[in-house]
Amino acid sequence: MNRVFITGIGLVTPVGVGTKAAWDGIVNGVCGVAPITRFDVSGYKVKLAAEVKDFDAADFVDKKLLRRNDLFTHFALAAARLAMEEAGVTQFADPYRAGVIVASGIGGLGTHEEQHTILMEKGPGRVSPFYIPMMIANMATGLISMQYGIKGLSYCPVSACASSVHAIGEAFRNIKYGMLDFCIAGGSEATITPMAMAGFANMTAMSESPEPGNASIPFDKRRSGFIMGEGAGILILESEASAVKRGATVYAEVLGYGATSDAHHITGPDPEGNGASMAMKMACGEAGLTTVDYINTHGTSTPLGDVAETLAIKKTFASPPPISSTKSMTGHLLGAAGGIEAAFTALAVQNNILPPTINYQEPDPECGLDCVPNKARPAAIRTALSNSFGFGGHNATILLGKVD
Repeated sequence: MNRVFITGIGLVTPVGVGTKAAWDGIVNGVCGVAPITRFDVSGYKVKLAAEVKDFDAADFVDKKLLRRNDLFTHFALAAARLAMEEAGVTQFADPYRAGVIVASGIGGLGTHEEQHTILMEKGPGRVSPFYIPMMIANMATGLISMQYGIKGLSYCPVSACASSVHAIGEAFRNIKYGMLDFCIAGGSEATITPMAMAGFANMTAMSESPEPGNASIPFDKRRSGFIMGEGAGILILESEASAVKRGATVYAEVLGYGATSDAHHITGPDPEGNGASMAMKMACGEAGLTTVDYINTHGTSTPLGDVAETLAIKKTFASPPPISSTKSMTGHLLGAAGGIEAAFTALAVQNNILPPTINYQEPDPECGLDCVPNKARPAAIRTALSNSFGFGGHNATILLGKVD
């Protein structure tokens, strides 16, 4: 079996574009939540989101691709390019030994809304011939494979907010067991759209707070729902042999992966936290560990979700480690959340810094863990988990470790 290393990171996030900018934003507790600028929200209950700032897709994507692809694909192509540049990979000796597994929970929703309006107002003849490939969630994966001539395993997991961790976990397994040497893995999402905001708001899943500092507040007693984010997080996963041969820089090692299902409810977590706990136990068990030094939680700021995850962590570890939710800064990127959060976890391991949970003011007795409130904290981190849980009861966890 092969050891699996992370040798490149590409980030397009609400707190920064590029690894350095995004990580600096996280360490410094930058809040990416602000009033929505994409469309008129005067008739909406929710008026805040975590939009990507200072991003020009033309800096990363060919003009023809810009016109023929949705924003979620733009984010994915940009993040993949940043990750590949960091990894220093330009070609493959055997393109069938390289893969792409890039997830999206929803895909091109903005395109879908736009083309539906055209259909209703102008008729079927005016719907774009590119509508279908712009909308389908696998197109980011397909275009990344074309961009880099990758001919091995290529697909798009869709498991709501667990999608990206499933993508990274499956990439890890394929490299560990010798099916691939190299894989681009992660996720992308662009759902700050009228339909998505209305739908999530009407199911009372989102915070209606008008104040950015009181909106995405995981583990705080005042929490009332999540805040929508957008962007992409892409990791380059590589076998030890491949990384050593290239002299690659290594961020962290992927040590384990756990995936379970609650089999409980379409949107609510198992209130006992059993599935989430089992996913963490599976990831740790693969590495022969019973403790870790840090957990980047799913931590969405929902009343039920944060309590269930807290219970799951307490069931998993006799002495729970420090945790935090970087969603307090980035909002919730849905299918892309696990991509950026796995990257932040790798950077935490590499730099020995616990990311904070910002805007934390009022402790909730039901969430009684050390959530690294408000300020990043230096700490010795050799192992860390990153959790992602999705509608439908999907649970996914990856375990990362320091490489000396």
